[in-house]
Amino acid sequence: MNKKLIKIIQPLLTVSIVLCLVSVSWAGGGKAYPLGAEDFLSGIAPPPGYYFINYAYYYNAEDMADNSGDDIPVFDKATVGADVLRFIWISDKKIAGGSYGQHLFIPYLDVDVDFKAPVGSKGKKHYSDEGLPYIIYSPFILAWHLIEGKLHFVTSLCDIYVPTGNDDKGNLANVSRNFWGFEPVLAVTWLPTDKIAMSLKMMYDFYSSQDDYATPFGDVDRDPGQEFHCDYSISYALTPAWRLGINGYYHQQTTRDDYNMDKYIGSPVEGLLRDEEDAKSRVIAIGPGVWYNYKNMFFSLKSQYESGAKSMTEGYNVWFKFTYAF
Repeated sequence: MNKKLIKIIQPLLTVSIVLCLVSVSWAGGGKAYPLGAEDFLSGIAPPPGYYFINYAYYYNAEDMADNSGDDIPVFDKATVGADVLRFIWISDKKIAGGSYGQHLFIPYLDVDVDFKAPVGSKGKKHYSDEGLPYIIYSPFILAWHLIEGKLHFVTSLCDIYVPTGNDDKGNLANVSRNFWGFEPVLAVTWLPTDKIAMSLKMMYDFYSSQDDYATPFGDVDRDPGQEFHCDYSISYALTPAWRLGINGYYHQQTTRDDYNMDKYIGSPVEGLLRDEEDAKSRVIAIGPGVWYNYKNMFFSLKSQYESGAKSMTEGYNVWFKFTYAF
């Protein structure tokens, strides 16, 4: 393969590698968690009982960055719509002084991706898909309320991402998963005054191996890299029912992807793939939000704007969250 041909296919290969869709944007690693989902008072678990949360989400990106942060010229636009159902149970049992609970997430995604030129093994400029990518379950949640209600912690020993559905091979907007995710979680909320609240939810992701990851030159198996990410919020209580604040997230892939190439891919393409193994995704986001409480219901609306992306799309999102306490 000559240098001219390698120069032509390099952007297409880069796009296929960073467009491994398993959540609401694209990157190396597994990208299981929907970045920015949590915000106001995220470290405060509710009292014992049953709770339902509905997350509605829209994401739009017209830029995609390579590992140097430069724009990838063949990418045009991506949009994602999502609706996520979450069910929470907090018991009256105590373990190590913390309230014990469990939760379950059921997400549904609708994805459209456009390119300026045909890419991928299907040779298309437009890809789309929708469906249930996975369910998320934690059998072990603990919550503490300390210092007379000024400091709060919630931890999940491990949120488990269980793959569902079948892969649409070669589809760069594929929402289905064929690998598992394992995510320890720690969230904290500190209320230094009666009005101000600061919240941080921290997560670290591990993944099982993934079979048949699509590239323009055939499917390869890979071990997705590990990731650290966090959601944050700083808010001010205007009244007991209303809060205003800023919120956002930070994502950083911490270990490289490992590709297990089949021999039919060929050494020139294998060399390009090897170069891409060292790419680690990164992005940061910030934006405004508002929170409202009425009786046993809670509502929040926010938008977050991304910057500093590497090996990842860069855009903005809008979240609407509704919580109901039974």
